[in-house]
Amino acid sequence: MLPGGIMDEGHTLEESVNNVLFNLTGIHDVHQEQVKAYSSVDRHPVKRVLTVCFYALIKPENHPVIAKNYVSDVQWYSLSKLPKLGFDHDQLAVDALHKLRGSLDQNLIFGELLPDKFTLKELQDLYESILDETLDRRNFRKKILQSGLVIPTNEKKIGVKGGPELYRIKK
Repeated sequence: MLPGGIMDEGHTLEESVNNVLFNLTGIHDVHQEQVKAYSSVDRHPVKRVLTVCFYALIKPENHPVIAKNYVSDVQWYSLSKLPKLGFDHDQLAVDALHKLRGSLDQNLIFGELLPDKFTLKELQDLYESILDETLDRRNFRKKILQSGLVIPTNEKKIGVKGGPELYRIKK
């Protein structure tokens, strides 16, 4: 199953998400994006459960997970090797990935996945990883540069042949 919990009275949805994530896994201080709300009456066999799904883009090596409270096992999985999840959590994972893929043209929210300054090659590698497909280098560069989502820093990457230009995400 994916991490989940109860929303405490007096907390915002975002505060509750952060609290649940920390209380079950030890992960904290990560940017999260809301996917959608799930309210089907048959989501849980015993009681009525509403879920608001979020995703976070983080590097697992930066966040070793710790099973806390009533959780007995927590581990990272590649999306391509995700085991069968409980309840409708498979659908939540699919929807989160779909939302992420669908948002790539409108905004660049990559959390910890990109450094503050990056090359277009690093950005393309990340896109290809998220989309699970190979992109044409020239078309990708043209599309990204015309989008206005990235800004050149007028700096070059040191220690790399040809010293590719560095960019940053437009805030």
